[in-house]
Amino acid sequence: MSVLPSSIWLPAVSSHSESTRRRCRTHLNDISSCSLTRQQRLGVDAIVKFGVFRKQTTYQCCLAMPVEEGPTSSSSQDSLLYSRAYWVTKSIVAWNVEAADGSCYLYASKTAALYVANNGIEGHDLKIKLEEDSAGLPENVKEKFPHIRDYRAYKVPLALDVKSLLKCQLAVAIFSSDRNCINATGMQLPGVVDELFSYNGPLGAVFSNGVVSLYLWAPTAQVVRAYIYRDPSGSDPLEILELEELNGVWNANGPRNWEGCYYVYEVTVYHPSTLQIQKCVANDPYSRGLSANGMRTLLVNLDSDALKPEGWDNLADEKPELFSFSDISIYELHIRDFRYRAISSCSFKIARKILPTLEFSLFLLASDSTVHPDFRGGYLAFTSQDSAGILHLKRLSSAGISHLHLLPTFQFAGVDDEKDKWKSVDTQMLESLPSDSIEQQAHITSIQNEDGYNWGYNPVLWGVPKGSYASNPNGPCRTIEFRKMVQSLNRIGLRVVLDVVYNHLHGSGPLDENSVLDKIVPGYYLRRNTDGCIEHSTCVNNTASEHFMVERLILDDLLCWAVHYKVDGFRFDLMGHIMKHTMMKAKSVLHGLSKDKSGVDGSSIYIYGEGWDFGEVAKNGRGVNASQFNLYGTGIGSFNDRIRDALLGGSPFGHPLQQGFVTA
Repeated sequence: MSVLPSSIWLPAVSSHSESTRRRCRTHLNDISSCSLTRQQRLGVDAIVKFGVFRKQTTYQCCLAMPVEEGPTSSSSQDSLLYSRAYWVTKSIVAWNVEAADGSCYLYASKTAALYVANNGIEGHDLKIKLEEDSAGLPENVKEKFPHIRDYRAYKVPLALDVKSLLKCQLAVAIFSSDRNCINATGMQLPGVVDELFSYNGPLGAVFSNGVVSLYLWAPTAQVVRAYIYRDPSGSDPLEILELEELNGVWNANGPRNWEGCYYVYEVTVYHPSTLQIQKCVANDPYSRGLSANGMRTLLVNLDSDALKPEGWDNLADEKPELFSFSDISIYELHIRDFRYRAISSCSFKIARKILPTLEFSLFLLASDSTVHPDFRGGYLAFTSQDSAGILHLKRLSSAGISHLHLLPTFQFAGVDDEKDKWKSVDTQMLESLPSDSIEQQAHITSIQNEDGYNWGYNPVLWGVPKGSYASNPNGPCRTIEFRKMVQSLNRIGLRVVLDVVYNHLHGSGPLDENSVLDKIVPGYYLRRNTDGCIEHSTCVNNTASEHFMVERLILDDLLCWAVHYKVDGFRFDLMGHIMKHTMMKAKSVLHGLSKDKSGVDGSSIYIYGEGWDFGEVAKNGRGVNASQFNLYGTGIGSFNDRIRDALLGGSPFGHPLQQGFVTA
């Protein structure tokens, strides 16, 4: 049985900047490596065929997507490579195109066969005339998409079956009165998708009496299959299900004894990054458990008593007291860094007005012998009550620290979940080198992509604890052990804050093994610029919380951590790249949790983050964002760069000699 496309083409790469060429080489390597990974993940026979385009192809800077060189219209901008038109409501297409005295048409191809040729667009199954609306875009569209508020509006015929068309490759073209094609482009769809397919029902795996139900929101998909496995890797599927669709949500039901099994989705969908119908293999965006390295989603019921430490349901009654958010004092640490290293006897003191003198300890690059070797650098290290690290945290708690901020603990890329595959350097060899040598750095750099260290800001799946911190990355261990960590920290007087990174994702496209959301609904979850290229101002693959289902995923994820893991606060990385309305809803839903209904006192959950205002969202460029200025008076905390810059001088990107109050 073949589950891959019959061919995966490897196009030639034209000359561009060196950085673009590097990206293209990486893309070509990813095609071959990810195809193999995909075959292994499905665990069934698959055929991968490699070839070349018959016509010469080039890679453009925009998304590194292939374009056939051949007959084109008179404009240099009419490539379907770009997505410069926006389908904003079911009846309106927005496009920043020069006025023409001819006609505008919408084209659709279910097989993704569109191409620009013969002074127009060929390969279409459907061609629909659009009429310009002289009134322009309505106010609700301008509010949702302020960056295109001045675009022209084109009316879509009311009788059109829009929902079916959204499963196709789409493009628009405009012609002059003498029938010359002036411009053509692909389309961005989040506006019309939100209008037609916004959804508040169940998603992910739902466990009920005798049944496990799978729900996947994928309104642009043509086919969705679920591959069910008994094991976390290898093996043939236990069952292959074809899901049924109802208004953009795909569903299948199975027996309750699937609990503890694994699954992946195969989504057949048009992907704008390749201009092709792709078969994308992905985890469930609502995964609550994973196999090692997120190769498969675990069917895990977080309400199962088997996953709860003793006393877990009553942890709300054991939480350290918190009378006011103004009483909060936060200590930040990284699970592997902090728990893997022994405490030195060297210490220093910091005096603060509102707290007694605090003693902070420095850490050495040595294994903490007071922690069981199997626990070091993981969740269970926090359960070793007599370890040097826990004794240190107890002292901090006694001195007035109220919250422990953990750097990212969700499933992220960059660290293999299987510890036996980690590489390390010989520390004795490093110590033998001269102190001014560059060899130490060279040795560490040589294995930096294969060691066990990463801050964790490479999100893959937000809603699952990271497997490398668990004693076993397969099965439910990561859930049980994360809960034990939270419980242990609460019992020594520390509330737990999670560092959440909802502003970007590590992977994108149909082939990247770290891509999830962009495989399920391509072009929706990631914010794109007016050419259709993914925005990267956060560092890579910015997410778009201005889109309804992106916001919903963030809110659902926060609720999962608050209710099922009983965490006490959230620190938002680059919070300014998230919309203000998303943050306000987050505060509302979290503070609305109660002990009676959820086992959590939501009123004590603290929310704060980095309210920096930059990139495409600056000055409310994509809507009112959660910047420091915009959050004034909301009760949501924001780091204050004004105080930092005044004290240290300059800014993070300023000249190091710029002096501040404490550096003068």
